[in-house]
Amino acid sequence: MIPIQEQAVMTGNFRSLSTLCLAFVSSCLALNTQLVISNAKVAPDDFVNDAIVVNGNYPGPVLTAVKGERFQINVTNVLVDGSMNRSTSIHWHGIKQHSSNEMDGAVMVTQCPIASGHSFMYDFTPANQSGTFWYHSHFALQYCQGLRGPMVIYDPLDPHLDMYDVDDISTILTILDWYHVNAYDVPASATPDAILINGRGRYEGGPPVPLSVLSVVQGKRYRIRLINMACKPSFVFSIDGHTFTVIEADSENTLPLAVDSIQILAGQRYSLILNANQTVDNYWIRTNPNYITTFAGGQNSAILRYEGASQRDPIHRDWPSSNPLSEPNLHALESPAAPGLPGASGADVSLNLVSVWDDNIRRFLINGYSYTPPTTPVLWQILTGQLTASQLQPYGSVYTLPPNKTIELSIPGGQPEGQHPFHLHGHAFSVVRSAGSDTYNYHNPVRRDTTSNGVAGDNVTIRFRTDNSGPWLFHCHIDWHLQLGMAVVFVEDIDDTSLSITSAQKQPCPNYDDLS
Repeated sequence: MIPIQEQAVMTGNFRSLSTLCLAFVSSCLALNTQLVISNAKVAPDDFVNDAIVVNGNYPGPVLTAVKGERFQINVTNVLVDGSMNRSTSIHWHGIKQHSSNEMDGAVMVTQCPIASGHSFMYDFTPANQSGTFWYHSHFALQYCQGLRGPMVIYDPLDPHLDMYDVDDISTILTILDWYHVNAYDVPASATPDAILINGRGRYEGGPPVPLSVLSVVQGKRYRIRLINMACKPSFVFSIDGHTFTVIEADSENTLPLAVDSIQILAGQRYSLILNANQTVDNYWIRTNPNYITTFAGGQNSAILRYEGASQRDPIHRDWPSSNPLSEPNLHALESPAAPGLPGASGADVSLNLVSVWDDNIRRFLINGYSYTPPTTPVLWQILTGQLTASQLQPYGSVYTLPPNKTIELSIPGGQPEGQHPFHLHGHAFSVVRSAGSDTYNYHNPVRRDTTSNGVAGDNVTIRFRTDNSGPWLFHCHIDWHLQLGMAVVFVEDIDDTSLSITSAQKQPCPNYDDLS
């Protein structure tokens, strides 16, 4: 793991970064990274509020590695503010955790929370993964309070390497929602007070604080890694006067696709090639939230600044989108066919997951059950061997799946609060039918780990293989909806004897249980 301090001084394109790490690969593999989770007052839009910070940063610092590198991340919890939960965990969003299910960080699925005053070592090697990821708390509403940050695994043999000149931490763009109240006090119908790009933003009636700036040199090509780390909104991303080429969706390489705007849902990531081929000037980077359209005073915006341009806000340019990204137009680059046989009966197991809102209990149900975290992690329940598959808790929300089979999930849309971004832990999946489409594509659909279930009339359909033993959460990535029960747990290969937990991995549970 490249220390954060070293990342901050590194410049240039990816080739220099990979060369540096590969030249000293033994020291990279041996390095431990420390993440200290604490409380602090922050003011990213000049409104001071309490938050959770990582190593003193809001959002958390960038974590980078080279493909095949081992992650050893010691998380130390020094949280003291009970209004934001004093216990914590970290989920490594998009990391499949193959053969390391116990490192997934999903509270009460694979681990107990890390109690305040204690540490936990996350130790895993995503051997065959590269691309754009992020990390966040997976405990209650905690990531909405600030525990989230970007994560990139670089590939020295990236098949798109000749398409860009620059790919470093300066070309990462994170988008997140910022509220002027505690996450538990945000009403269901509320909209964020500000949208932050790389941790900076402006709010209506607030001061014109400096915005984040993406600096480019005319004539160079940049790989922009776009991450939606929001708790709720989706965004339409665009840059005035510029088009770009999508080459990655959720850490999966895609065939290059030219677009001029991208809708990105909570939890999703894209890599896009930006050709800095316009006149030297400042240009608005726009992140239009799904609930409102305003860029007045620099709201929902950042700045693309060409070298040689004056340091000022851009002028307004009329830049209507004529070629937006449509998910069915994205196609996986490697092994593009969906698993199983083509056609409606081509999967080994087919499940229909129907989510509804129950006004009586004020919670979401999936197939009649609202997910509530069990008192013992699902992984522990499995390893004790004392429960049958049908007895695993939470009752009604656990689905046992056979190993090495093709699973097809149908997820109808139409729930309240619009389309829902569903994320699957432990896997990427092929989207054989996307939101807004009635066409099934088994030949070359996009492969990713987060997709929309659409609106009423949609029947989004995905496929994946059960090649990764353990319990894996499948849930809406709007964090309030997860808190209100929109989730299930898939347990793969319940009899796999390779699943295990060491005494050190068990320790968070006694520490957590000892809390008053």
